Amino acid sequence: MKISDIKQQVKRQDRYSIYIDGKYSFSLSENELMHRGLKIDQEFNKESFEEIKQTAVEDKAYMQAVELIARRKRSQWEMQQYLKRKGYSNNTTAKILNKLSINKLLDDKDFARAWVENRRLLKHTSKRKLWQELKQKRVADSLITEVLDSDETDEQKVLAEIIEKKITQTRYKNKEKLMAYLVRQGFSYSDVKDVLADKY
Repeated sequence: MKISDIKQQVKRQDRYSIYIDGKYSFSLSENELMHRGLKIDQEFNKESFEEIKQTAVEDKAYMQAVELIARRKRSQWEMQQYLKRKGYSNNTTAKILNKLSINKLLDDKDFARAWVENRRLLKHTSKRKLWQELKQKRVADSLITEVLDSDETDEQKVLAEIIEKKITQTRYKNKEKLMAYLVRQGFSYSDVKDVLADKY
């Protein structure tokens, strides 16, 4: 088996298509291509060919994972599920998760911290609700506790701001309905009762 051509892809110019004996075989990122030192007319035996094909699979999986993280940070579990949906084997998935961790692109503590900061910017949210959201992402309890303990947001102030917004809406003119809504959002009944005391 011999490399008959190496072509830069049109849509993904950071990737190269590798042709073996005149037929497309696999693609590699520019970095991996240079690292492997592949060139036209290079020959492979069956064993080395299978090895480079597996490298191509892992290279593609890693690039897809990096692109996903570029949109927002991900938890270990989220990334594992993503790679599983893409059809990668458990062995390949484990290698990619390890590589992402080594390169400091995948870390549940960093993910949890970024999640809390982002949610604080976008929406008034209780710590209990944040806990539930991070738990759904399979972040360890100890990490969630550590991150939320370092969050200095005043819970009652957040609650008061939500109430100021909701109390003007017709559906929440009824005190009991508003209280029920706030408790569902993760605020404690006692806090809700205290903050609402001056509103009705």
